Amino acid sequence: SAPAVFSVGSAPTPTRMPLLQLLNYIDGRPVASRSTARTEVVDPATGEAYASAPDSGEADVDAAMTAALAAFNSFKRTTPSQRQGFLLKIASAIEAHADELARLECKNCGKPFLLTLDEEIAAAVDQIRFFAGAARQLEGRAAGEYMEGLLSMIVREPVGVCAAVTPWNYPLMMAVWKWAPALAAGNTVVLKPSDTTPVSTLRMAELMGAILPSGVFNVVCGRRETGRLLVEHAVPSLVSITGSVRAGREVAASAAPLLKRVHLELGGKAPVVVFADADLETAAADIAVAAYFNAGQDCTAATRVVVEAAAYETMVALLAREAEQNTKLGSATTMDSEGVLVGPLNSRAQLERVKGFFDRLPPHARVVAGGRPAGGRGFFFEPSVVAGLRQEDEMVQEEIFGPVITVQPFADEAAAVAMANGVQYGLASSVWTSDHARALRCCRAFDFGTVWVNTHIPLVAEMPHGGFKQSGGGKDLSAYGFEEYTRVKHVMSKL
Repeated sequence: SAPAVFSVGSAPTPTRMPLLQLLNYIDGRPVASRSTARTEVVDPATGEAYASAPDSGEADVDAAMTAALAAFNSFKRTTPSQRQGFLLKIASAIEAHADELARLECKNCGKPFLLTLDEEIAAAVDQIRFFAGAARQLEGRAAGEYMEGLLSMIVREPVGVCAAVTPWNYPLMMAVWKWAPALAAGNTVVLKPSDTTPVSTLRMAELMGAILPSGVFNVVCGRRETGRLLVEHAVPSLVSITGSVRAGREVAASAAPLLKRVHLELGGKAPVVVFADADLETAAADIAVAAYFNAGQDCTAATRVVVEAAAYETMVALLAREAEQNTKLGSATTMDSEGVLVGPLNSRAQLERVKGFFDRLPPHARVVAGGRPAGGRGFFFEPSVVAGLRQEDEMVQEEIFGPVITVQPFADEAAAVAMANGVQYGLASSVWTSDHARALRCCRAFDFGTVWVNTHIPLVAEMPHGGFKQSGGGKDLSAYGFEEYTRVKHVMSKL
């Protein structure tokens, strides 16, 4: 039988199956929206609508916030060991439903099934278990007599109700990155998934609801206006978003009147700096995977390659070979096949956006692989490589969010650093070289929150993820990410 957050409605027609009717999840149960507005949810691999989600309004957001606030009053009193127990049970429930959740994620996002199961669902389970442990490991300054006769101590407390807005590229995992540290610290959550990808989040909420007290975790579906209502509501003390720079600016502006804390994980334009002394064949193969994973729809994707001039043409040729011969592009009927790396883009709008970059290419640019939609059903775009670009070009400066690698030459180390840092973003980067001292100099010079050396894109729960400049502020994952969802109180007592 279908999960309670889904119901079958809208009678089938000769050309269309009935749509799943999605419900919000508020106060421990699926709830119909008080708004009559709906949004269609489309399978990107086929281009066909298969579900309908609420476009929630003020009454829905208010109901979720009321439930979260009521739950916070008791949940904040739970002990770290109790919260750890909740998270461990949730991790086990998600693990037990891994195949189901992966299927939902793949249909909603167009992802390759085997990769999603191994690289995303398993990782999300591990991250929940990390935060379950972190719940019992908060650290602070030692209590002490910093003034004679007065004992001072530090108390870390939950901040309150947290409003979270998640993106469409990794819906389930990005939701975990927000609710897991928030709940581990004793907060409650109201989360809005992207309007194009709400399905896996709703099913996860239902699994969580069987374990958590009512109202601790709530999901409200909707478009941008629903997100604005979440952010501007009087209840949340913290707002966390993963999304574009534009979305981050809007959230920060909406949160400003009430001076709410904001946690922003925004866009990226990761430089991949390759020196001539690197193992070029290995680098090209690894870079292609890091660039084309999730169809390049990743803010850390290795899509901006900067190569020492002596190795430039060799690297261009190697990357073109990876794109054309060694990168398996899926189709509407092959997304379950072994070896498929590149699925469709999220939506027709995203497909047109990526295509637009190619329509506007300057005359000096050279498309050496791909460069066009794959054709057929769905929103597939060919794995692409573009050479001959200059630092000021749109493809170099703006986040494409598609399976597109750009390649630029540099003259020396100083030029490489300048080109790497010469964008508005500061999320992630990598350097490829056999010279250890050079690698460390680049790590020091790169203005990015993560620097990988001779690899690109691996993440672990124990280490922080977050950027500088227009890539936002705050950290996800790690103990640093956990602390984002706490506040510090000084208690002083007379002896």
